[in-house]
Amino acid sequence: MPKDFEVYEINDFVLQQGATLRPAKLAFRTYGSLNSDKSNAIVYPTWYSGRHWENEWLIRPDQALNPDKYFIIVPNMFGNGVSSSPSNTPAPYDGPHFPQVTVYDQVRAQHQLVTAHFGISKLVAVLGWSMGAGQSFQWAVSYPEMVPKILPFCGSARTSEHNKVFLDAVKAAIEADGAFLNGEYREQPSKGLRAAARVYAGWGFSQAFYWQQLYKKMGYASLEDFLVGYWEGFFLDGRDANNLLAMLWTWRNGNVGNTPGFNGDHEAALASIRAKAIVMPAERDLYFPVDDEVYEVSKMPNAEFRVIPGVWGHFAGAGINAVDTAFINAALAELLDA
Repeated sequence: MPKDFEVYEINDFVLQQGATLRPAKLAFRTYGSLNSDKSNAIVYPTWYSGRHWENEWLIRPDQALNPDKYFIIVPNMFGNGVSSSPSNTPAPYDGPHFPQVTVYDQVRAQHQLVTAHFGISKLVAVLGWSMGAGQSFQWAVSYPEMVPKILPFCGSARTSEHNKVFLDAVKAAIEADGAFLNGEYREQPSKGLRAAARVYAGWGFSQAFYWQQLYKKMGYASLEDFLVGYWEGFFLDGRDANNLLAMLWTWRNGNVGNTPGFNGDHEAALASIRAKAIVMPAERDLYFPVDDEVYEVSKMPNAEFRVIPGVWGHFAGAGINAVDTAFINAALAELLDA
């Protein structure tokens, strides 16, 4: 694991579900320099299983997210193995005993990093892919006075029931491995992780992506080569089963309506967002379908709906297809310049 990150500790961080992390450790990486009046900061959270370095594809001097212009903060989600997670938290909250963390908790910790550690009172924008998109919506609901612009791509403000069906399949695949031992394993349950990868493979890219065999453009010789080399390799690349399950719980329970003051009312929370938003689903995303975001944008007072065209599905937002990356970058440049 790259060590090019810092850790911000929050003593006695009380989670929404009632548990306390003593302390919560929020790992982060920054890109660029904070200017003298602290007015150039952007928050770009990580995604399900993602680590800060896996966000770097969008951070370049020739891109809208230019570190020569902006101070970009990439906080690692709790549960991703870099911030406080089942794999690195001491007893009694170690492994399968790690507490349940909501999206609201994730963003509340990030807000403390931004305000207490850096002394920043207003951001330029918040953006993110997948669960990073969910955190972008949450930032705009929780801290409307701080967030003038958001760009959530390939994600949602509330996890749909169909999405939960997928997540339950991933969870079942991991836990079905006899080596999982109810989360008390000594070695990673590799059979369960490989099975979870196979579940993921049917959802991450669209049917048309497979029909056109676009995995061959990624350097894979056959379908099986792609399923093993890309998907199983992805889940076995330093990812921990309990970490995946902890983040899965966060994803499954995502709902901006659970922000204190909204009593679970998702629509009221969306209506409270003041930020100028460009909400960008991918045309063939199976996790976060276009229709879901048509609905969410209809409840937001200052949001534009813009579809990422093409057949790469959810992974249109992963930085692996140059056409999709250019489309996302163009929208971000437009939003930042607005």
